[in-house]
Amino acid sequence: GFFQSYAVEVDIKDASNATCLYADWMMRFLITYESNSGDYKTTTLNLSSSVTHNGSVCGNDTQAAIVAVQFGEGHSWSINITKTNETYQGDFITLTYNTNDTVVFPDAKRKGPVTVLVKDPLHPVQLNTVFVCHNSYFIEAENITQIFWNVTVQAFVQNGTVSKKESRCPADTPTSAPTVPPTTANVTTASITTLSPAPTTAPTPVENPDIGNYSLKSGNKTCFLATVGLQLNVSQDKPHLININPKTTIADGACGNTTATLKLNDANSTLIGF
Repeated sequence: GFFQSYAVEVDIKDASNATCLYADWMMRFLITYESNSGDYKTTTLNLSSSVTHNGSVCGNDTQAAIVAVQFGEGHSWSINITKTNETYQGDFITLTYNTNDTVVFPDAKRKGPVTVLVKDPLHPVQLNTVFVCHNSYFIEAENITQIFWNVTVQAFVQNGTVSKKESRCPADTPTSAPTVPPTTANVTTASITTLSPAPTTAPTPVENPDIGNYSLKSGNKTCFLATVGLQLNVSQDKPHLININPKTTIADGACGNTTATLKLNDANSTLIGF
């Protein structure tokens, strides 16, 4: 949809110069940080045009495969992938961002690298099968949302050739819209949300958007309330309007001690975050 970032391609060779690990994907990060004035700001960390992959390794029956990339002013991202007799699966994802990068983190109170570790929530993939996910999916932990799309990954490649057999992510599987919209969401330390690309042709909106009631809970306490009608005016080749329908919109997000995030995902695959 509206994401803009650079793609990353990592093709790791073994001792015989055969491909043992292949990954091609796009990603970006939404990071909330504290400024010198004491308030909290949310910034977007994108991949730069120059990306290295130092530390990426093939892996074997006893050692995890690693996809590791470095980009920008001291930022890095990696995932450990472990193997069983029949499957491989992402284990932990590690993101290190450097708040000394004043372009991305202007006026950051904390200076230097910050490392966040999160469990990969995706399911195991059969060996000799490539994992593919064209649509976007999200992994949330602490004050960071990691967004991935156009993903192609195969670990423990056999015979040096990436498989033509695909395992698709849940985000690529069409689902019907809920008949009754959930308006509350329980907070977890890490969650995954799917998002399909925006349609090429916007539906004809009503003149005024319907008003929706959205709320979030932290444990058994309501921490976020919103009563709002939402309409997007998107200017691309030509302006067009998109109404957010509360009857088909799912509310998700998280509440912390100093910040709260409300995310709305409707049947037209439009994501809005507050």
